[in-house]
Amino acid sequence: MGLMSEYISRKLSASDLEAELLRLIKEYNTRRETFAIIYISALGKQIPDIPLSQDDYYTIHDLLRNVESPRLDMYIETPGGSAEAAEDIVKFLHTKFKEVCFVVSGEAKSAGTIMVLSGDEILMTETGSLGPIDAQVRIGRSVISAHDYMEWTDKKRKEADSSKRLNPFDATMVAQISPGELMGVNHALKYAEELVSEWLVKYKFKNWAETETRKLPVTKEMKTECAKRIAGELTNHSKWRTHGRSIKSGTLQKIGLKITTIDSNSELGDIVYRIQTVCRLLLGSTSTYKIFATEKEKVFKSAAPASNQPIKLPNQVIAAEVAEFEVKCPSCGKSHKVYAKFIPKKEIDEDFTKKGEIAYPKDNKLKCDCGFEIDLSGMRNEIEIKVGKKILI
Repeated sequence: MGLMSEYISRKLSASDLEAELLRLIKEYNTRRETFAIIYISALGKQIPDIPLSQDDYYTIHDLLRNVESPRLDMYIETPGGSAEAAEDIVKFLHTKFKEVCFVVSGEAKSAGTIMVLSGDEILMTETGSLGPIDAQVRIGRSVISAHDYMEWTDKKRKEADSSKRLNPFDATMVAQISPGELMGVNHALKYAEELVSEWLVKYKFKNWAETETRKLPVTKEMKTECAKRIAGELTNHSKWRTHGRSIKSGTLQKIGLKITTIDSNSELGDIVYRIQTVCRLLLGSTSTYKIFATEKEKVFKSAAPASNQPIKLPNQVIAAEVAEFEVKCPSCGKSHKVYAKFIPKKEIDEDFTKKGEIAYPKDNKLKCDCGFEIDLSGMRNEIEIKVGKKILI
């Protein structure tokens, strides 16, 4: 039986899954003799806050600033995001801990890849993947590869130098590019490449003393040359063709990165795959879209769905006893009618229960018949602001 089937058959609630995640992190820490933090984004959800952001840096800093441990392992899954935020996180981690390792069993793309390449050690499962690190920039209405953009403009410049003219279409396109945009794209491309080159030498290669085959001493120049070559490979969009390309551990090792394969350690592999599965279930069955967790505490970011219907309040809001609203399940589409009361009146529950409405849940989470858990925190805040009273739960 696969891990996903195993957990589904156990019919665990969201709270049970959260407890299981913390248990697994603690077990991981014991086996690795480290302190682990989980950072995962729901890659499939269309939410603006999914990418790596500066706010993620503040959350990670808050969770780790009082931790006393020489080592940190970060399990990371992200589509990428702000390279500046990635830089702040990496600087904090390496200032706080003597050794920083990254664990990849899902996707750690773009800025996530940049972070992973700062690790003293990189651990990956067969399912884990990194991605190209060419910066993505917005030109007009489109987000495109900085590498592609610079490659195209360089090509057109050479064509103009040789033929002393451009065809009308290319001339029109070039005319839309300002010198500032061109310089900004070049800086974005170099920024990612320079971060990776610097971090590989400073962290990943710091204990690299001799070559693997000939056992020759490794100099600072050799480390720098190797780091630049790896960074150049990963920023080469012409090679990878798409920014979303999955680069597995075998390919990474071929370009010069030493990867610790988790699958060779069956017990550690089982823990890591279980962490990944539990997080997938939490992200798939609730409105949570980001998970930050250590063995001691957790921060879940949720997207509270907007009500499909307006909130029903009495004409005199100051005298409001109850509010009604409707919530549609994002998973199966079923509508739920919910009431929230502001006074301790038993008759309210009796009347609305007869109408088939659901009392506002004590934990702010409404569980649909399909198993999906809907976070109503945002709705609660909206109601309490409008009414000026606290919901009684």
